[in-house]
Order: sequence, then C-alpha cells, then structure tokens
Amino acid sequence: MPPPEPSAPSQAGPEGPDPRLPPKPPSRPDRVSLRRYVKLFRADLLSAQPARLYRAWMAEFRTPFFRSYLMNQPELVRMVLKDRPGDFPKSDRVGEGLRPLLGNSVFLTNGETWKRQRRIIDPAFEGGRLKDTFPAMWAAAEACVARLAPHAGGTLEIEAETSHAAADVIFRTLFSIPIEHEVAAQVFDEFRVYQRSQPVLNLAAFVPLPRWMPRFFRRDTKRSARIIRRLITGLTDARRQEIAAGTAPDDLATKIMTTADPQTGDTFDTAEMVDQVAIFFLAGHETSASALAWTLYLMALYPEWQERLAEEARALDAGADFAVMSKLKLSRDTFREALRLYPPVPMMVREAACPVHARDREVPKGAQVVLSPWHLHRHERLWDRPDVFDPTRWGTENGRTCAREAYIPFSAGARVCTGAGFAMVEGPLLLSMILRHYRVSRVEGRDPVPVAHLTVRSKDGIWLHLERRG
Repeated sequence: MPPPEPSAPSQAGPEGPDPRLPPKPPSRPDRVSLRRYVKLFRADLLSAQPARLYRAWMAEFRTPFFRSYLMNQPELVRMVLKDRPGDFPKSDRVGEGLRPLLGNSVFLTNGETWKRQRRIIDPAFEGGRLKDTFPAMWAAAEACVARLAPHAGGTLEIEAETSHAAADVIFRTLFSIPIEHEVAAQVFDEFRVYQRSQPVLNLAAFVPLPRWMPRFFRRDTKRSARIIRRLITGLTDARRQEIAAGTAPDDLATKIMTTADPQTGDTFDTAEMVDQVAIFFLAGHETSASALAWTLYLMALYPEWQERLAEEARALDAGADFAVMSKLKLSRDTFREALRLYPPVPMMVREAACPVHARDREVPKGAQVVLSPWHLHRHERLWDRPDVFDPTRWGTENGRTCAREAYIPFSAGARVCTGAGFAMVEGPLLLSMILRHYRVSRVEGRDPVPVAHLTVRSKDGIWLHLERRG
C-alpha cells in the first residue's frame, strides 16, 4: 500500500519540506469488548490500543481479571523507573509466556535475585569492554556486507538479513564464534521458529493463574525453547572447560562466567548462565534486528538522508578502529530517531507492589502499570512533530528535553538495559557499513505495516531494493 498521508507538519529535511511520514499502525476505537480486545491484542499489540494514548498523560483500563494503568506523563514514568523502582517490580504477566526459554533470567527476576544477577552481569558491559568487543562487531558487519552481495540488483526482505547480522554479532561477541558455526546456526534457526509461535500471547497474559495450573504453551514454543536451551547449555559447558584449562577467549561469556558476585563471592552455575545467554540472545539479537531493519527502511523512504550517511560512512575506510565511532555522528542520530519511531520493545509492564496515588487516581496494589515507549516517543504533547522522521531533532531544545524525559528505548533507571551502550555501537556501525557499500530503495506497493509481538516488526516483512554503490 502507499505511504500514509501526513497528519502533522511535513519534515524540513536537507532539501526542503517533505510530505512523507513513516508508517504507523491504525488505532482501535476507544471502547471495545474484552473479546474484541483480546482478538486485536493477539493480532497486534499496537493497533489494539486507542488513539487517545498519543495525548493522554494516564489511562485506565479495566477487565474482569485485572486493572491496568498506562502512564505517559514524564513525572509518572520517572516515578516508576527511577524514583521508586522497588514499588513497581516486573510483572509476571508478560514473563509467563517467555519463561520456557528465559527461565530465571535477569529479564524476568525481581528483588534480591535480580540485584545479584546484575552485579555479576554489569561489569561485562562497562565502557571499556565496548572497545574490546568492537573487532568482533566489525567482523560481523563485514560478513553482513558480504552476505548481501548476491542480492545486489534485486529485491530482498531486509528483516531476515538484519536478524542474521544481529545474531552474528551476539555469537561473535559472546562466544567468539560466527553465525556460520554449526551450533550458532542451529540456535538462530530455532529462534525464528520460537518467534513465530508468539510466546508472549499466553493465556496468563490476560487471566491470573495459580502457580500449580499448567500454562498451556504451544507445542512449538516449548519444543523450540528446549532445543535452544540444550544448544546453549552445550556452549556454556564447553566454555567452562576452556576456562578451567586456561584456554578460554577473552569475550563476554568468559567475563560473565568468571565474575563473582562482590557480596557473596558466587558465580553463575551452568543453569543460571543458560538463562542469561537466552536473554542476551533474545534482547540483543531481536531488538537490534528490529531497529536496524526499520532504520534501513527509513533510509529508503528518505534517500537524501541515506546519501548523507553514505558520505559519512567513508570514515570506515580507515579500518577497524573504535575511534571511528566518534565520526559516525549522523548515523548515531539517525539510529536514535529510528529507535524513537520504532522502539523495539513497545511496552513494558510493571506491577504496583503497594497502593499508589497518581493524577487523582488511586492505583491499587497488584494493578498492572504499563509504560509504552511506542506512545511516549510519539506523544503529541511532548514532541515537536512526533510522527515525523528528523534526525536533527536531537540538536534542538525540544529534542534534548525529550531525550531526558520521554525517550526510553532501553528503559531507564535501575533496570536500564545492560546492553544499551553495546546497541548504540552495533546499530550505527552496521548501518554505516551497509550504506557504505549499498543503496537501498523502496519497493512500490510493499511498504511495511508495523506490528508488535515480541518486538516491533513489519506484518509482512520489510522489502527493499538493493544496489551496490560504485
């Protein structure tokens, strides 16, 4: 279908006004039945929400089973994520569907268990370690460029390629093996099966179930989760043996497995490490793939910006030096803007551990508290021209203010994504490397329609035409 017609002022790009707007899913009517809502939710999390959420500071939703409160006001978001995170632990509702794969990973835990896990994991992603992982990222970017070569002159589904590239980055930085490694390839293939099983859309996301009651996971969800965890267990056991023998490479897996909790002196056992590797793969691969695919589509939609990034990417010709990242400023701002328009994780669900008073409402204990990067990043009362693609906004007063108060693609506060800095190196690097060698353009009649299950993806993929640059 053709791009949607503008509903906001047009973009003032490098070559003047531009009426194009990035695709945005339709919104549902304000009032629908629970049955209709569940049907919409299962089809797409984004179009299951009403349009008023793009202006509301807070909204309440009631079902026969629970209440939920979506909070967009920056002060409320700050309260939940930064000021009082202990009063708003992760909700089990979304985690129920992911537990077969993620087990007791840092993504799902709360309280002291979560704190212990972060004390062990965080040192591996500190600033200096990004420089250490850069050669592996560079190698994955070069491999991506090589894999794209046979598609030059033709049309391809770019989400599949960005998924491949992001998975390659994870395996190279975590276990020092490329995606072509037999085990890595098997994990990647099974993860695609797992995605298609829509594990988040579990009955427990809608109805509170007692612990003893079966969760009725789909057969393919459970099967893929078992296979993935078995393969990761093999990699983890092999790495433990290499560590004991003194032959382990100095990568992220070795760093995490040899880091002791400074309070207890304990390290992760194999089962715990498998849980963490599963979330690294889910968060690091799935979210990076989504963000990069949407950024490339935006480059096809706005070719004038694409050419500016391609020119900037000539800095890569100097070779694999981490210092080159300081020269990819426009690429970084473009990637930030893509994360604003298409945040990979569109909604985060917390639970009120105690009664809370917010905007003249009483939020009861046990209520679901929803923070929506999707709506917050496009909020009409916060952002200038919220539906417009404009990488230069980050240099404006409005952009700087919203970056502090209304921009949470990696969450914020104590539970900010451990790999946020990692992602902001990986994304601009891959983007620049691809645009240095190729030009992407839209395929008429195949513009993407955003939908959200695990992450924000396109309903039928993102199709682009690829040409090699001279």
